[in-house]
Amino acid sequence: MPFESPSVAQLSAVISQVAGPAFLLAAEAQLLSVLVSRLDRIVDRAHLLDDLDTQDVRAQLQDELPVLEKRARLMHRAIYWGVASCIVTSILVIVSFVAAFFHIRHENGAGFLFAVAMALFTAALIAFGQEVRLSAFEVDRTTLILQKRVGKSCPRA
Repeated sequence: MPFESPSVAQLSAVISQVAGPAFLLAAEAQLLSVLVSRLDRIVDRAHLLDDLDTQDVRAQLQDELPVLEKRARLMHRAIYWGVASCIVTSILVIVSFVAAFFHIRHENGAGFLFAVAMALFTAALIAFGQEVRLSAFEVDRTTLILQKRVGKSCPRA
């Protein structure tokens, strides 16, 4: 049987079918950008704590380092799951076009790959949410330490 390229109608159908995964891929890329940015800030904060000159402030804030380490691990995990989600989504798009070229039904496989990509994306969001919770706790704790140091209190908003 000779190779028959897909018709314009078939390609149009595939393009419309991969619109959802394409939007997912854009969301995944945006999330990865945010995750990498947050990881950079965590690393910068760790360097700042390491470079503090004042020993008493350093001693008070030094216990922040294990929290920063945990936050960095969560960001690494979120980035890992986000990249895995991008890879599966890209495979989904490739499979869809390859199936169109070879006239193969791919609905079940495409549905499975989309579900896997969404599960990985969700795992990335969960790790991101855990890191956000830790960072909020750390901001509150650091604010209290600094308020005690200067002997002031400020009302909570």
